[in-house]
Amino acid sequence: MLNFTVGPVMSSEKVLEIGGEQTPYFRNDEFSQVMLENEKLMKEFVYASEDSRAVFITGSGTAAMETTVMNVFNEDDKILVINGGGFGQRFADLCELHNVHHEEIKLDFAQNITKEILDEYDNQGFTGLLVNICETSSCVYYDLDLISEFCSKNDIFLVVDAISSFLANPLNMVEDNIDVFITGAQKALACPPGISIIVLGDKALERVENNQCKCMYFDLKDMLKNGERGQTPFTPAVTILLQINARLNEIKRNGGVEAEIKRTEILANDFRYRIKDLPLEIKCDCLGNSVTGVYCINSQANDIVDALKNDYDIWVNPNGGEVGEKMFRVGHIGNLTVEDNDKLIEAFNDLEKRGLLK
Repeated sequence: MLNFTVGPVMSSEKVLEIGGEQTPYFRNDEFSQVMLENEKLMKEFVYASEDSRAVFITGSGTAAMETTVMNVFNEDDKILVINGGGFGQRFADLCELHNVHHEEIKLDFAQNITKEILDEYDNQGFTGLLVNICETSSCVYYDLDLISEFCSKNDIFLVVDAISSFLANPLNMVEDNIDVFITGAQKALACPPGISIIVLGDKALERVENNQCKCMYFDLKDMLKNGERGQTPFTPAVTILLQINARLNEIKRNGGVEAEIKRTEILANDFRYRIKDLPLEIKCDCLGNSVTGVYCINSQANDIVDALKNDYDIWVNPNGGEVGEKMFRVGHIGNLTVEDNDKLIEAFNDLEKRGLLK
C-alpha cells in the first residue's frame, strides 16, 4: 500500500515497529520521562515560549478543537471564525454548541483570506479568532502573517488549528502571536490516529486558569496539573504516545523542523510540476506544502480514486460536496519520497493510456 492521503499517512519503520510491541504499563517514571520529553520537543518544534505548556489528548483533532473552545472561551467572549470549508464549519459548530458568541467569515471554496476581508472586522470588540490554517477540505493554506497582524492590531486571542500543516509549513508561536496551537498524531507526525496535541501560550494558560470547564474528560486544568509529572488524568493511548516520542526524536536527528518542512516542500513541488502534462489541473493558488487539490478535466474524480486504490494499491483522498465529482486530494506528508511520487505519476500515465484519465 502506498498512501498519499492527508491522514493517516505513511509511517517510518521505527514507528511501525513500536506499534507491533506489547503496550507497557504507564503509571511509572519511565513513561513520565517520555511524556516530559514529548512536551519539551513539541514546544521546541512550534517555537513556543519557555513558560508555555503542551498537553496530549487521547482523541482526534476535533477533540483538541472542542477542548480549546471549552477551556479558553466563555459566554463573555466574541469570537471570529474563519469558515472556508468543513473544518472551519466545525469550529463554528463547536462555538454554537458551547454557547460562545461568534461570527463567521464565510469564504468561498478555495478562497484565501485577504486584508480587505479582515479590515471589515476591525475594532468590533472581538476577543478571539479561530482558524484552521490549512483548510484540508479545500487545500487552502491561509495567510498566517495576515491573520497574525490583524489579531495583534485588535488584541485578539489567536487559536490556530495546524493539524494538517504542522511540519509542512513554517509556524512560530511567539513570532506569529499564536496563543493556542493544535495538531494531531496522524498527519505529518506520521503516527496512528488517536492523539491530538494542544500547545498553550501564557495568555491561554491564564484563560484556562480563570475559566470553569464543565467537563471531566476535557478539563485542561486537570491535564496541565497531571502533565507536570509527565502523566495524564485518564488512560491515554500509550503506544501512540511512544510512537510520537520516536517520531519527534527522528525529526530532531534528521535536521529538525526546517529540514522536515523542506522535505515536504520538495515532494509537493515535484508532484505539482509533474502533473502539468496530464489531463489534471491545480486551481487553488494558495496551497501549502501538505496537500494538493487536483481537478480532473474530463474524468470523474471518484473513478480515478477507485482505480488508483483497486488497480495500483495507491490511496489518495476523495472529496465530498460540490466538487466531489471533479476533485481529489494528494497529500505530501508522512514517510513519502520522490520515488513514491514516481509510482503515482506512473499510475496516472497508465490510467491515461487505458482511457480512464482523459
